[in-house]
Amino acid sequence: MGRYYNGDIEGKFWFGVQSSCDAEFFGVDGYEPSFINYYFDIDNLPNVKSGVNKCKGALGEYKEKLDEFFKDKAGYNEDMIIEELEISRGKVAELLKWYARLELGLKIQTCLEETGECSFEAEL
Repeated sequence: MGRYYNGDIEGKFWFGVQSSCDAEFFGVDGYEPSFINYYFDIDNLPNVKSGVNKCKGALGEYKEKLDEFFKDKAGYNEDMIIEELEISRGKVAELLKWYARLELGLKIQTCLEETGECSFEAEL
């Protein structure tokens, strides 16, 4: 069973990799009933862009490799990533955390650039 977010943007948090409150990384605190609700407006765009750039920086050379790896995959496991990216087992979780966060940040950024605001709720 996965945890989803929906509203102006939609998606699914990465199982075992990504926290439901990961959007807080981009500068807005959610409030917590059984969902965390997030609201971004155009004034938050600089923080979101900064967060996206931090994600890209943390991924470094692995961003393009992960893009290619996930392009045609319906599923994956740690061994597949280790083999494809030629990395140590200990590095996989850290890279996936940043990659999943980048995906969320890019959705928030695109929504803000297109509509001037972005709101969604995240399952806990």
